Amino acid sequence: MRQVEPSVELLAKPNIDWEAMRTYLDEVGGTSWADRVEEAESPDAEDLLEFSGRMCYRSWEPGLNPNVSRVRTDSAQYLGNVVKSQHGSVLEHANFTFVLHNVSRVLTHELIRHRAGSAFSQESLRYVRLSDIPFWFPEWAREDPELMERSLKVLDTLEEHQKWMAEHFELDEEGTKFSHKKHMTSFMRRFAPEGLATGIVYTANLRSLRHVIEMRTAKGAEEEIRLIFNKIGEVMREEAPAVFADYEVVDGEWIPGTR
Repeated sequence: MRQVEPSVELLAKPNIDWEAMRTYLDEVGGTSWADRVEEAESPDAEDLLEFSGRMCYRSWEPGLNPNVSRVRTDSAQYLGNVVKSQHGSVLEHANFTFVLHNVSRVLTHELIRHRAGSAFSQESLRYVRLSDIPFWFPEWAREDPELMERSLKVLDTLEEHQKWMAEHFELDEEGTKFSHKKHMTSFMRRFAPEGLATGIVYTANLRSLRHVIEMRTAKGAEEEIRLIFNKIGEVMREEAPAVFADYEVVDGEWIPGTR
């Protein structure tokens, strides 16, 4: 048994092709907007959202749409208004991809309920054979000696059983077919605890991220997923500050200004 800590890494985020964007803007008369925004060196995710939002009203600058006589020139204020007005579809254009490492299947079972606006690729225990049982204990559990002693014994027994089954099924014998390995590995995973640490790639758009961060950092949320989405919230404050500026964090609970 190996004790681990859940972690989050940001793998991918929007990256604008400004040449392609300018080709369009030169055609419709939005060059001045591109000059202002590109020079500001704001995050590409936010620039993409602003571009998408301004598309709706052709509001690159006053006069392009005869109905628009003035426009916001402060990008942070513009995006703040998008969030305040809850124009959620605009936020869906920017996607972020994370790897969640050493998280339990308790967490992943809850995470994949947030299917809308998201994609998931999780380590498969039908194919990945366990050689040990990595496990996270929250701090309050680590401070309980009797609980830890009993829990570690259970996990050591389960880990030993995994090793015994691998030998019993002759999975490492020369010439063993992969189909047999897959069949037996699928059976062996039934003896893995729900708290087993695993990995999952998680992609979500900003509309979905705002929703899930609010839901999964709430005081009543499960403690591990609350820990992870506090980490994701901090990442997103760095990556899209204008989109997450309305949040107030109180005792680990992310409360949006739109509530």
